[in-house]
Amino acid sequence: MERLIGTVSRGVRAPIIRSGDDIAAIVVDSVLAAAKNENIEIRDRDVIAVTEAVVARAQGNYATVDQIAADVAAKFPRGHIGVIFPILSRNRFSICLKGIARGAKKITLMLSYPADEVGNHLISLDDLDAAGINPFSDVLTEARYRELFGYKKHTFTGVDYIAYYKELIESQHCEAEIVLANDCRAILPYTKDVLTCDIHTRARSKRLLTAAGATTVLGLDDLMTAPVEGSGYNKDYGLLGSNKATEETVKLFPRDAQPVVERIAAEIEKATGKHVEAMVYGDGAFKDPVGKIWELADPVVSPFHTAGLVGQPNEVKLKYLADNDFADLSGDALKEAISDYIRHKDKDLVGQMVSQGTTPRRLTDLIGSLCDLTSGSGDKGTPIIWIQGYFDNYTN
Repeated sequence: MERLIGTVSRGVRAPIIRSGDDIAAIVVDSVLAAAKNENIEIRDRDVIAVTEAVVARAQGNYATVDQIAADVAAKFPRGHIGVIFPILSRNRFSICLKGIARGAKKITLMLSYPADEVGNHLISLDDLDAAGINPFSDVLTEARYRELFGYKKHTFTGVDYIAYYKELIESQHCEAEIVLANDCRAILPYTKDVLTCDIHTRARSKRLLTAAGATTVLGLDDLMTAPVEGSGYNKDYGLLGSNKATEETVKLFPRDAQPVVERIAAEIEKATGKHVEAMVYGDGAFKDPVGKIWELADPVVSPFHTAGLVGQPNEVKLKYLADNDFADLSGDALKEAISDYIRHKDKDLVGQMVSQGTTPRRLTDLIGSLCDLTSGSGDKGTPIIWIQGYFDNYTN
């Protein structure tokens, strides 16, 4: 009988994960238990995904504020650091900033405006227009910003991030200075030692700063890349992708988890005979239309995944076929014509009109975003996502 349901994404409940737990075994056991409990059959090319948060937690991949401070002090020995382009997030950046401040004597904090890299707004574009400010060229001191825009709080969090970050720096007995600009090189009149905190534009910022004569140029991905006083670490991403754990601790992005996803796939196949794909996922890549926040605060959506998740979708647009190639058909004849077209479609549809309007993104970014939306970030208790039918098309 023809299958009438396409892609299904399910959150799978799991125990509370602690440091030292066998995360691969927990994922496999949880999915098998859910399948049995719900009377659902695991199929070939199902996707089993687990959030990066519990993978890192099982690894015990944490760093304390003191350990971050020690790394900062060693890498910025002169003590005056230009900290530029952080995102406006208590969860993502506050504990990192506390550690940076604890390891420094003075911080000149340069914020981008009107919004940070992931879309958290300090002010609106309309505010800039009304004030006659050009965000591409104008550098604002804290005093000038307050004169123009006053004290504005974030729409969702109710936090004035300029005041919050300044107070946080000063709480660590570190001098704080705030400026606002969108050219990374605007920090150089203040200090030649720069820590760039942007995520997806960090390589460009480092290149421009180095070319402009900065003395020390590092990013968050250059801090905590190796153990410091017994800390966790991430050799690829450092502090990028970290989250607040406690007031004195951050959980780092998971490391060395390729064996985890390979083992999940292998053990599911051993138990069921089905070949599944597995992945570790973090923040999805999608934008909130109201708050304008671009969710992706992790350096990548999926740091680890099995080989079958490499690549992009190769899909045709059904409505294009129906309106163009087969506009004279309807009913069963239309269905059969489109099905036959799909069965014999080219292996690479890039550039062809029949694929226009499909999503030209990597599978890991698409599926990881679906996982992140399914699991949420609160108390659903489903750090494991089981997706079925993602690789199906109209002919299945």
